[in-house]
Amino acid sequence: MDCKTASDLLPLYFDGELDRATSRGFEAHVDACPACRDALVALDALRQALRHEAPRFDAPGALRARVIASAAGMPTPEARQFRVALRPWMAMAASLLLAFVAGGAALAAWQRASSASAVEAQQTRDLFASHWRALAATSPIDVVSTDQHTVKPWFAGKVATAPVVRDFKAEGYALIGGRIDYVGNDRVPVLVYQHGKHLVDVFILPGGGVASDGSPVQMQGYVLERAMLGGQAVAIVSDMDRAELTRFRDLLDSQVQGD
Repeated sequence: MDCKTASDLLPLYFDGELDRATSRGFEAHVDACPACRDALVALDALRQALRHEAPRFDAPGALRARVIASAAGMPTPEARQFRVALRPWMAMAASLLLAFVAGGAALAAWQRASSASAVEAQQTRDLFASHWRALAATSPIDVVSTDQHTVKPWFAGKVATAPVVRDFKAEGYALIGGRIDYVGNDRVPVLVYQHGKHLVDVFILPGGGVASDGSPVQMQGYVLERAMLGGQAVAIVSDMDRAELTRFRDLLDSQVQGD
C-alpha cells in the first residue's frame, strides 16, 4: 500500500468503516510510514480537541438579571390577582416541566450508558482481533526475550507509555517477549507470555482502559479478562481455561508499581 492509498483510506479507517483485511493492510503501512502515522495521530488529536475544547457560552448577566426581575415583579393588585388565578396553571406547567426534565435526565443517562457499553464492546472486539491477527502472523512477537529488563526498554520511543514488565516463569507463566499492536486507533504495547502450549497476550490499555463490569468475555474459544499490572490497566487474551486465566490475572493484580 502506498501513501496516496493510505491517505484515501485514513478517514474510513478512523471511522471504523474498513473491512478487516483492508484495515490490516492500512495498519501495516502506518507501522512503516511515519508521515501516515503522524496524519492518523493528528486526526485523532483534532477529534479530541473538538470534543473537549469547543467553546461554551453562559447567558449574559444582564439578561439573567432581567429574567429574574421579571419573574419576581408584578407589584400591582391586578397583577397579584392575576398571579392567584394563574397559580393552578403554573403548578401544572411546573409538573410538566419537571416530568420533562426528569425524562430528559433519564434519557441522557441511558445514552451515556449505551455509549459506554458500545465503547467497551468495540474495544473487546479489537482486542480479540489483535490477538487472532498475531497468532496468524509469522511470529506473534516483535522482540523475543525472556528478560524483562530487555523487553521493557525495547518499547521506549515506540509507544506513549512504557509498560510495566514482569516475568512469572516460576509460577508457570513465562515471559517470552513483546510487540506493538493496535486497539482501535491507539498503538499499545503487548506483553507475550507462554503457559504450557498456550500463548497469552497482555495488552496495556490506553488511557486506563474503559469502564467494565469486570466479567470475563468469551469468544470463539478465547477468553478476555481485565486486570491491573503495576497500576496500569491491562487486558489478558488467551485460550487458557478459566482457572488458569484467573490465576494469571491474580498474579498481575498482585504486582506493585515500579521495577
